[in-house]
Amino acid sequence: MTMLQVVDPHVHLWAPGTLRYPWMESDAVGFNGDVTPVKKRYAPADLLADAGDTVQVLKAVHIEAIAADPLAETRWVQEQADAQDVLKIGIVGYADFTRPDVETLLAAQCESRATRGIRQILNVHANPLYDYVGRHYMDDVTWRRNFKLLSQYGLSFDMQLYPSQMHAAAVLARDNPDVSFVLNHAGMFVDRDQVGGWAAWRDGLALLATLPNMTVKISGLGMFDHHWTVESLRPYVLQVIDTFGADRCMFASNFPVDKLYSNYPAVWQAFAQIVGGASDSEKAQLFRMNAERVYRL
Repeated sequence: MTMLQVVDPHVHLWAPGTLRYPWMESDAVGFNGDVTPVKKRYAPADLLADAGDTVQVLKAVHIEAIAADPLAETRWVQEQADAQDVLKIGIVGYADFTRPDVETLLAAQCESRATRGIRQILNVHANPLYDYVGRHYMDDVTWRRNFKLLSQYGLSFDMQLYPSQMHAAAVLARDNPDVSFVLNHAGMFVDRDQVGGWAAWRDGLALLATLPNMTVKISGLGMFDHHWTVESLRPYVLQVIDTFGADRCMFASNFPVDKLYSNYPAVWQAFAQIVGGASDSEKAQLFRMNAERVYRL
């Protein structure tokens, strides 16, 4: 099998025992299923071990993992990046834009030289099973005002939400043209059993694709399809690429979360099989170049 070279722009490095992750302390089972198998240390060496000898991970981006102390999390990841020279790592940290001291936190996050952006999860859903945050941050005046600090600090924003929130997301992106937005997990098409669910996701993607400062990560598809196959993923992958174009999409693993449903080479080989007919330049963009550009790796 040919070695597949990738830049992985969505991984979670974590260290329970060293850092606290409140979600790991709960026994509740959400839509991801039982996450007990991944409640253990995941460092760069573990990512490379998962990649094995068929996927060469050239660079990776750590995405904040809902740690109790987000600044300690960023500093720990920076330490892991500095302790090895095999894998170049970028960091997307956490900040709550409703906090009065958020600028102080942003400045502190930027003290870690690998910091490239911020993520604050925005997912709200009427079904408690899928609801992450329970409030519409994008409707909050303070949140929107503080959000503009991202441009001042030169940080991107990883946007995680559901299709029902994409119109509000489009307004936010228009209001912040100097901020680079990265839509997480292909827009998280959750309402698969509802009439009109596909259309809402498809049309929301099309709206976001009209914004020049918006890119998208094709990742996390196993979260809503625990027994996925190449053919079950194919329509979602191709819809996103058709909507945004190969120059604004990037493949990502969402490991170790998606390790609950598959193994690392299988995820990347599935992507490779789905876009097998793409040109070499399109493949380079999807697997490496777009992630390097967006996250300045």
